[in-house]
Amino acid sequence: MSRNRKNYDLDKVALNQKNLSGALKIFRYIRPHLGYFIAGMVLLVVGSLVFMVLMGIPGEMANVASGTPRFELDLTIQDFGKIMLILLVIQGVFSYFRTVFFTTVSERGMADLRKDLYNTIMTQSITFFEQRRVGELTSRITADVEQLQSAFSVTLAEFLRQLVILISGIAIIAFWTPKLSLIMLLTFPIIVVSAMFFGRYIRKLSKKRQDELAKTNTVVEETLQSFQVVKSFANEWYESVRYGKAVDRIVKISLEFAKVRGLFFSFIITVLFGGIFYILYQGALMVENDTMEVGDLFSFIIYTGILGGAIASFGTLYATLASAVGATERVQNILDSEGEINLKDSKEGNNISLAGDIVYKNVQFSYPTRKEMEILKGVDLKIAEGQKIALVGQSGSGKSTIVSLLMKFYPLDGGEITINGTSIQDYNITHLRQNIGIVPQEVILFGGTIKENILYGNPNATEEELIEAAKKSNSFEFIESFPDGFETIVGERGIKLSGGQRQRIAIARAILKDPRILLLDEATSSLDAESERLVQEALDALMEGRTSIIIAHRLATIRDVDQIYVLEDGEIVENGTHAQLMDVQGGAYRSLAQLQFS
Repeated sequence: MSRNRKNYDLDKVALNQKNLSGALKIFRYIRPHLGYFIAGMVLLVVGSLVFMVLMGIPGEMANVASGTPRFELDLTIQDFGKIMLILLVIQGVFSYFRTVFFTTVSERGMADLRKDLYNTIMTQSITFFEQRRVGELTSRITADVEQLQSAFSVTLAEFLRQLVILISGIAIIAFWTPKLSLIMLLTFPIIVVSAMFFGRYIRKLSKKRQDELAKTNTVVEETLQSFQVVKSFANEWYESVRYGKAVDRIVKISLEFAKVRGLFFSFIITVLFGGIFYILYQGALMVENDTMEVGDLFSFIIYTGILGGAIASFGTLYATLASAVGATERVQNILDSEGEINLKDSKEGNNISLAGDIVYKNVQFSYPTRKEMEILKGVDLKIAEGQKIALVGQSGSGKSTIVSLLMKFYPLDGGEITINGTSIQDYNITHLRQNIGIVPQEVILFGGTIKENILYGNPNATEEELIEAAKKSNSFEFIESFPDGFETIVGERGIKLSGGQRQRIAIARAILKDPRILLLDEATSSLDAESERLVQEALDALMEGRTSIIIAHRLATIRDVDQIYVLEDGEIVENGTHAQLMDVQGGAYRSLAQLQFS
């Protein structure tokens, strides 16, 4: 059951001109809210400068208290207290509006992005989904968009704020304490660069730990999705051991991670703080020698701490922005994908009604992911309007493929399919599928109510039409037996309903859709006798007056169809009615029938 899985989330990329220019495309979602974005940026810069001014006041207060003010402002300590209070209020107001503005931009912009991303995914072809995992696509809408939202609302703003603080802070201490700042600028960068290289190794171990954690999540996801298989094979112990081993690997990596992180903290304490203390020691000597005021040293200490925090934050902010750029690339790749349908067509509804004969002319086909295997090898068949035909044959003979091609799930490799003499390629794909109803062998229901699942065939149907569809599908009686009736929750994939009940809900859904063409994938093959009788009655009612194509596994259900086509290895080897085919000595259909009826 274990599979190798791609790590869908949170990979960061190296920042370069190419991916940065690609990332800028996402800013089109910010453009409608550009006023809020610019206002937030202005408040951010001004607020950061106000903060830096505020941090310099305590040092000047100390100078005033000692009788050696640096600036001739003729201000008392009480005056400085009032100024600090005013600046704090201004800073608070700026922070409030900046937060609101950036949140407005990120929430509204990313909401538009989520909608576009979801719409793009939903309009893709079947091949698109066959080449990607559901987890990957879900990750694009959730984890990647969350990263972008965080980048716009927090990270980008914080990066700019720290940049303003760094530049203004260096300028202030260079002006305020030039000698001491020179000592700091000669020693501090070497220490910080060393710490950044150390931190890069720590991030590698952190990523390795995240990868192992993702593998444990894979085990959990697989077992929870396939719990019926686990239970039926009594493999709870096996899965427990498998998960335990995965967790043990995380513990091993985490312990190694902790040791390296401990060394990093030791380095920070001894080297980084040692460098800071050395600089402060030099400052204390300057105060002792009367070459620096004590208030200036106090201000220098404050600004040094702020600058150290700003420099230290750049590593984390850079990594976060790099991850956001990676997320942008992945999201943009999907947004750039060309869909097969236009959502406007679905919104406007069906404006055509397909009627006429369905003709397959020398149809050849191989699945896009398996081009080396030819599935259909020059299939020819004709289905008259209102006719009921059946496709029979061994698994893999091409029955389901014939149906899929009629719905334009895949492009043909050769030949043509026409309806009423017009190639299906000339029909709008949405309008074509709106004229086709399908009742599959394995019915998949949504996790909502019975009513919602039936109305999926026609969301605009009235209450009377809903009840009529339930009655025609032989499902009204069992629906009414539930305490909540049509509002009964069916559970994920319809798990709370029996197989026969799910089939009848699917038939009711098809009845509401009222299609011209009906596709049935042996809907009774896995049902008990009573459920099969009820479902077959409902199917007979559904097929009345419609062109119907039945994929048959149980030949007893297709005795009365107008025409039967027998497929072998992608070719039609026989066709005729049940009686005609049974008269063919040594025929393929007769052999299949004898196996089932004997």
